Amino acid sequence: MTTPQPRDGDRERDPSTRVYTPDFLTELFRNPLDPGYGDAAARRATGSMSRVRQVLGRPVSLVVLALIGFLFAVAYRETVAEEPSRATARAGLVAEIKGREAETDRLTERAEQLREEVSRQRDAALSGSQASRLRTLEAGTGLARVRGDGVVVRLADGAADQDGVTGGDAGPSRVLDSDLQKVANALWAAGAEAVAVNGQRLTATTTIRSAGEAILVDYRPVTGPYEVQAIGPGSMRDRFDESRAAALMREVARTTGLSFGVKRVEDLTLPAAPQPRLRYAEPSVSPSARPSRSGGAGSSSPGSSGPGGSSSPSGGGR
Repeated sequence: MTTPQPRDGDRERDPSTRVYTPDFLTELFRNPLDPGYGDAAARRATGSMSRVRQVLGRPVSLVVLALIGFLFAVAYRETVAEEPSRATARAGLVAEIKGREAETDRLTERAEQLREEVSRQRDAALSGSQASRLRTLEAGTGLARVRGDGVVVRLADGAADQDGVTGGDAGPSRVLDSDLQKVANALWAAGAEAVAVNGQRLTATTTIRSAGEAILVDYRPVTGPYEVQAIGPGSMRDRFDESRAAALMREVARTTGLSFGVKRVEDLTLPAAPQPRLRYAEPSVSPSARPSRSGGAGSSSPGSSGPGGSSSPSGGGR
């Protein structure tokens, strides 16, 4: 009796002939450990590790540890050996800085004494009206010490802020060089006759700039708290309070914690500024204006000054 061959439809309905695709998620939960780890654990359990590897592994580890310890010992010894020389060099630099500062103070005091002596000798040589006019010009240009009633504007850095994200120091609300510039310009506009920043007298050629975190007034560093001193009329305080710079600084102080204050001061003395190095402008002469070999004069260029013309130094003013 011949067994009938199953048809295609019967094969599809027969469960024994179905092919199932692998279920990776079920296999992962059923065997979570990689087969390689299992083999290694089995070898370790059966003691299949080479006895030679066990014997040689311990000395090599000891040699590596001894070498690392030796390197740390050498580095520590070198650091300790160089520390006295570093301390000596640091102490020498500090002593040299202090010596230079003392010498600078002594020379500054000597220069002030010589300046007063020159002023007395000059007043004795000039007539009364000429000496008075010269003193007035020196006071206006900042080359003479002045005394009178005025205003002091004080600015100071705020407290250090804490960064809310990193928790580190976000830095204080610092006084900028532009803040000192605004205050000084507002005092001039309010009628100030003489202005100084931390004892540094401002003149027509003075600059207020920043170099890194330091503020330079006429290329001399000043540190906080900063005091902008001004001598002028009695209305200078009210006019300064109404200025845009004062309103801006009050707003900055309110929002950032920066310190800003204004007060009247009687009998204020401002020192004289150092003697400036004067520079003189000279008219430029173009090559075409030079005499020719035949003796004739060349034509003058628009840049040269002719009869009736006046030459002016190049550069813009304040």
